[in-house]
Formats: sequence, C-alpha cells, structure tokens
Amino acid sequence: MAPSVHAKRHAIMLELGTKFLISYFIGSLMGAMIVGKLRGGIDIRTMGSGNAGGTNALRTQGVVFALGVVIIDIGKGVIAAGIVPGLELPFIAEDPMISRTWLTLCCAAASVLGHVWPIYHRFRGGKGGATLVGTFIVVGPELVLPLLLVWAWVLVLSGYVGLATMAAAVSVPIWIGFTRLPVDQPLFIYSTVMALFVVRWHRSNIQRMRDGTEHRNTKLMIFSSQRKTKDDEQA
Repeated sequence: MAPSVHAKRHAIMLELGTKFLISYFIGSLMGAMIVGKLRGGIDIRTMGSGNAGGTNALRTQGVVFALGVVIIDIGKGVIAAGIVPGLELPFIAEDPMISRTWLTLCCAAASVLGHVWPIYHRFRGGKGGATLVGTFIVVGPELVLPLLLVWAWVLVLSGYVGLATMAAAVSVPIWIGFTRLPVDQPLFIYSTVMALFVVRWHRSNIQRMRDGTEHRNTKLMIFSSQRKTKDDEQA
C-alpha cells in the first residue's frame, strides 16, 4: 500500500512541478525585452523608472512599443493559465488526483512570478500587472472588465499608474469575498495572494508617492484642478 501511495504523490508532484516550471519559463519571456530587441536592442530597464513593464515602455518609447509589450505580457498569462495545465507531456502522466483548478491557478501564479523574476534576464522584470490580467482572462474572465474599470477610475482620479494597479488587484479578492464565497474559494485565495504580491512589488511606488516624487500623469486626471491649472498655463 505504501509504495502505491508514494507513487501517486510522486506523479502529482511531477506533473505539478513540471507545468509550474513551464509556466514560469513562459512568464520569464519579457515583452519589454522582446520588443526592445526587435527595435534595435533597447533595454528600458536602463531608462525611466527602470521597470520592464508597459508603463515605463509607454513613458520612454511611446504607444506602439508599449502596446507590443502589453500584448506579450498579457498573452503569456493567457498561455500559462489556459494552455499549459492541459498539455500532454511525454513521460508525465496526467494524474486524476490533482485538482485541475489548483493546477491552473498554480500555472497562472508561476507566469506572474516569472514576469517579476525572469530567469532569462537576471531576475529583473516588471511588476506583474499585465500578466496577472492575462491569467484572469482564463481563470475569471468575468472579473477582467470590473478590474480594468477600477484601474481606469483610480488612474483618472489620482494620475498614478502604480496606485491604480494596486487598487485594481486588491479589488478582485474583495469582490469575490462578498459575492462568490465559498463557491470560488480557490480563485479567492489566488487573487488574494496575487494582490498582496502586487502591493509588495509596488512598494517603491508607494515610497515615491509618500516622498512626492512619483510620476503623475495629470493629463489623464480629467476631474482634477491640477490639470485645469496646467491647461490654463499652456493657454
């Protein structure tokens, strides 16, 4: 009896571990580095905020570059959560004992971790926002629109992209907690853990906001008196 139980546990860990690593490697494919290489070897980690994400790409390279970055970063979250869990791998059997839901969420988390700590780029990546959205497209597609609306609302009110990203990430487990527990407990746990990580990964943004040195996009603050003042000065 003991050997068979041990074999089953080994099979579970083998499938989970292998697909987790595959998802991590996919997450480590940085959109900023791929687009930068196609554009002549641009490394935006040496520019602006030093972050290899869509926001810094937009500030330093423009809309087209940033759009390419975001598409790749979202896409790898979709692939990791939507394709990797169902892969038929040679020499690794699919074990019915492992929850497909938890396997999917583990692969989703691995892609976000890969984006933040990419093995191909000395573990210097982005902050996970776009890739996290990509995973939600698969594991909770009905959450994507509300998440983006919260992000846009906070951005318009504050002008801070980092604050908007943190608020959007935190809003997801709060919403699930009030509306979908206990049915969606795995998704609640996943979104809670990811939200905590997103806030942690933005701690430098938090410090800069406290110091008053964080970049603020006043052009997007359509309800702000600060934008009106700048518009009046330009006029």
